[in-house]
Amino acid sequence: MAETLPQTRPVLHVCVTCRRGLPLTDDPVQGRQLYEALARHAEKDNFSIQPVDCMATCSRGCVAAVSMPEKWTLILGQLGPEKIEDLRTFLGLYRASKTGTVMPSKRPASLSDMILARLPASLSVSQELS
Repeated sequence: MAETLPQTRPVLHVCVTCRRGLPLTDDPVQGRQLYEALARHAEKDNFSIQPVDCMATCSRGCVAAVSMPEKWTLILGQLGPEKIEDLRTFLGLYRASKTGTVMPSKRPASLSDMILARLPASLSVSQELS
């Protein structure tokens, strides 16, 4: 049986339907633009990226979630294609953090208010019900 290697890179789930409050038009969707811009850097920056059709946080878009085993899962909001470089920096800080916590003073300034929620790593571990 093949041995499973531990995941050593963050997984970023990006809402590709986020419009950041913009009207429904034929214009490129902001969430899709964010996803495509990040996808171009995923391999080089050592993170995985997955599209999500809706994360149900429309008033806080663009929205993404980042996770790694045994670290906090963070729900990130107020993102956009214009913050791509700062988000790439943040993903490196998240990966290097022991718990997934990146204090606001360590984040790029444009991302100081982006954490909408954090979920404990234990939510992703299967648990037996009594």
